[in-house]
Amino acid sequence: MTLQAEAKGVAEQRVTSFVDRVRAIRKSLHEVVVGQDETIDLLLTCARTGSHALLVGVPGLAKTLMVKALAASFRWKFSRVQFTPDLMPSDITGYELLGRDEASGAPRMTFRPGPVFANLVLADEINRAAPKTQSALLEAMAEQHVTVGGKTYPLEEPFLVVATQNPIEQEGTYPLPEAQLDRFMMEIHIDYPSPQQEEEIVMRTSGANVKLPESAFDREAFLELRDLVWSVPIPQSVAAYAVRLCGSSRPGDSRATKYIKDYVEWGAGPRGSQNLVRAAKARALLEGRTAPTIDDIGAVAPSVLRHRVMVNHRAVGDGINSSAVVAELLKTVPR
Repeated sequence: MTLQAEAKGVAEQRVTSFVDRVRAIRKSLHEVVVGQDETIDLLLTCARTGSHALLVGVPGLAKTLMVKALAASFRWKFSRVQFTPDLMPSDITGYELLGRDEASGAPRMTFRPGPVFANLVLADEINRAAPKTQSALLEAMAEQHVTVGGKTYPLEEPFLVVATQNPIEQEGTYPLPEAQLDRFMMEIHIDYPSPQQEEEIVMRTSGANVKLPESAFDREAFLELRDLVWSVPIPQSVAAYAVRLCGSSRPGDSRATKYIKDYVEWGAGPRGSQNLVRAAKARALLEGRTAPTIDDIGAVAPSVLRHRVMVNHRAVGDGINSSAVVAELLKTVPR
């Protein structure tokens, strides 16, 4: 056996091992949360790529349970922040407190870390916080550090934010700015369960508390998994399709159709193309394939692009939202 063939065999064995463990996590999450199969798969895609996710759904659809189960599966430090209008940036990042040096007894400022110093942060009802509080979380999401009192404190890897939004309550909310929305890899919509699933939920939750899954990955193993996803090769044709999708969503682009020019205010930027490819890589690995296809791009496109496409007033008047625009793109952009 040549060295090249031996190296290929080791790589395939490594991929198979990680795929089996991730599938075991997916199975354990499905045992904790009834239904929501697509939601769990999309959330796992964000987790395996080290990316942030935005969950949109009405109360009572197990959003918090889903995120806690995910943190338990990866043996992560988990924290939850309930966003309210009076929440301050220091309630998230931490604050400096006047104390005394243990050795000399002299007064000094001591930093007390906030809940953002975790591996997985659940930002519950994120759009209820004021913009200055949202911007504090944005720095952590974008730069993976926080600045307090002129000093920068790095956040430990992995660092993921899963935020939730309630789509039916609009009073007392502050819409997320486009710059922060763009930091989320996916906007994942959660729908009501079927009648059979709802019956199972009621039967399961009428007794003891739901048991969270056992840990399958420690921190080092997860970082190795994330690096494996990042290192998956991407065919040129798949990357080109991702770029065409995003480019065609911009009304000022020559590739845009009349539909896009009539209904879209702003299209997806380059981060949209990057996240399409990254999510497609994760999806391919979960399917046991070592390279993504155009079908993988199409499968993840609704969740990756819907919050990056801003419709105009004419679209609102005609009842067209960003999800409809993405569906149109998937039908019209050449594959």
